[in-house]
Amino acid sequence: MGTLGNSLSMLKEPAIIKFLLNGVLFTLIISVVAVLFSIVFGAILALLRNYCKRPGIRMFGRLAAVYIELFRNTPLLFWIFICLVFCPAPKFMDHAMFGLSSVNNKLLFKAAAALILYTSGVIAEIVRGGLNSVPKGQIEAGVSQGFPMVAVMWYIVLPQAFKAIIPTLLSQVITTIKDSSFLANVAVIELMARTKQILSAAKRYNGTNAINVSDVFVLFGVAALIYFMINFSLSMVVRSMQKKDAAVGMHIGEKLLGRWHSGYEMKTFREAGAAESIMKEGRKAVM
Repeated sequence: MGTLGNSLSMLKEPAIIKFLLNGVLFTLIISVVAVLFSIVFGAILALLRNYCKRPGIRMFGRLAAVYIELFRNTPLLFWIFICLVFCPAPKFMDHAMFGLSSVNNKLLFKAAAALILYTSGVIAEIVRGGLNSVPKGQIEAGVSQGFPMVAVMWYIVLPQAFKAIIPTLLSQVITTIKDSSFLANVAVIELMARTKQILSAAKRYNGTNAINVSDVFVLFGVAALIYFMINFSLSMVVRSMQKKDAAVGMHIGEKLLGRWHSGYEMKTFREAGAAESIMKEGRKAVM
């Protein structure tokens, strides 16, 4: 208990708390930047894989498929070390920034590049699922009205696709925040790396002139609690959005069934079955 008290006393040091909070800030920044870049790159990959089917452009779809499957089926840590060796850093990283040396800035850039490349492969499949949810008739209708394919994708297909995948994208943000802890292997800026730095210097703050087992539990326990608070908050947002979408689905299903029972003509009985399935799925999600 004595060493545990000494370990807990480290959390009273303002310098340690500030150091950890800066790590939290950089973790969130790295994760959000990685997701934003990955959404752009992933959307391009999804469009290529989904719609490059004609001769002459089919090769682009195949290359996108290879990229997606390669990054989705290999570990992130592998790509971090690959980028660490082969990825060049831009020249502006030669200067000290963010309180880090130029060497650490280069390491951070390379690790973040690996995170973006890896996450874009995952997000590409999420976006592709949203694209597949848009009826093909809308694409044909847009083309028949004289819109070029780029305009059809930008103004008709992509807005509907992204609206359908917002909860899934937020779930991927949660995963990316957790995946950012892998950067602790090469960088010294995010939360997990800073926790390891504090642990290596714990004997200066715990008053025992030694690193104790309780220091490990306290420091990594605090880091785990921070990760949990961030990710749990985001997961609650995702759940509320899913329940809202399910409630909308139940409302649509009830209106369709109401019209059917009121004597409105439906083309087939299949529409009534679809309405019932919408309501069932909505009730499951709400429960």
